[in-house]
Amino acid sequence: MKIESEIAKRIRLVAFDVDGVMTDAGVYIGMAGESLCELKKFSTQDSVGLKMLQAAGIEVALVSGRVSEATDARAKELGIREVIQVRNALKVKPLKAMLSRLGVELCEVVFVGDDLPDIPVMKIVGLSVGVGNSVQEVREIATVCTEKSGGDGAVREFAEALLRARGEWDRLVERYLSAQDEPTTDA
Repeated sequence: MKIESEIAKRIRLVAFDVDGVMTDAGVYIGMAGESLCELKKFSTQDSVGLKMLQAAGIEVALVSGRVSEATDARAKELGIREVIQVRNALKVKPLKAMLSRLGVELCEVVFVGDDLPDIPVMKIVGLSVGVGNSVQEVREIATVCTEKSGGDGAVREFAEALLRARGEWDRLVERYLSAQDEPTTDA
């Protein structure tokens, strides 16, 4: 995946769909006693990529077309403050409201998606990214696509490509490693 340096340098916010981008699109639903329980699997390598974006001063947001406590828990664990979850998968209006509040222009935004509900947002942002397992319609409109699939390193692949295009990856890796007692991929 190659991202143009000029585009990469103007990015101030990266928004990710959750199901199918940060996860493999699977949702595990069961019972824990009398309570309904939902589980999702997130990649720890992706989490390092997210931390690298944050370390570069890029705001990270989650924009999901479904409401999930698992998404809230993961966002909190990663220090992601901007989380939009809508029941109807209509993401454009709440995204624009968030950008207005943050003072960020659409041309300064990346959206990473995988499925039909992501297309309206992908059409209006500065850089649209499809993950390796995206549906054909997303692949056709995405500026770039990852080789890796959602939930299996696509977020990390994108984060590294963006930060390399900005000329920041090597410096951030050095800083990350120097802050660790032992290098690890678990963030």
